[in-house]
Amino acid sequence: MNSAQLSPHSADALLFDLGRVVLDIDFGKALACWAGHAGCAPADLAARFVREEAYRHHEIGKIEDAVYFDSLRSSLGIGISDAQFLEGWNAIFAGEMPGIAPLLQRAAGRLPLYAFSNTNRPHVAYFSQAYADVLSHFREMFLSSTIGLRKPDAAAYDHVVKAIGVPASRIVFFDDLADNIEGARARGLTAVHVTGPDDVAKALAALGI
Repeated sequence: MNSAQLSPHSADALLFDLGRVVLDIDFGKALACWAGHAGCAPADLAARFVREEAYRHHEIGKIEDAVYFDSLRSSLGIGISDAQFLEGWNAIFAGEMPGIAPLLQRAAGRLPLYAFSNTNRPHVAYFSQAYADVLSHFREMFLSSTIGLRKPDAAAYDHVVKAIGVPASRIVFFDDLADNIEGARARGLTAVHVTGPDDVAKALAALGI
């Protein structure tokens, strides 16, 4: 949905993905950190990194950090320590998305805001402290590693809609990934595909916020 299809008073709650919607993400920083510790080129690691079963299990809290880092050790072919993996893992956060903080502050004065993110426990521990100010606008955060469900699975959206307690069609969901937008729409949510910093501002303006 584009912002032209939104209208004032058409939402009872706003739901935001975190990565590349609220918080800027640069995965190249993780690769650079790991490569520095391993004595190889970041491009070598980029070619080997895949979001496979262990990655998904880590995101829903099914496996511990040490187990996931061990799988990375194997798939990337590097022998760095868990502490070095964690350092790179948390280096991906590159700040707030431009202009998002004042938009969230303004929106929070009109409607309840929630976050819904596929993320893992070490990232949650890191961003909860590092970005406490901008995240304070959210009434509740639904995080895959806590709820045991991840986007774009139908059960994840159903869980969040039930917890928010308003009809799915009255929730406007912002995400940067097309698969997650598609999954949200399939469960009845109103979804805005965020492809750049202006998309959130345009949608809020269309909602009369």
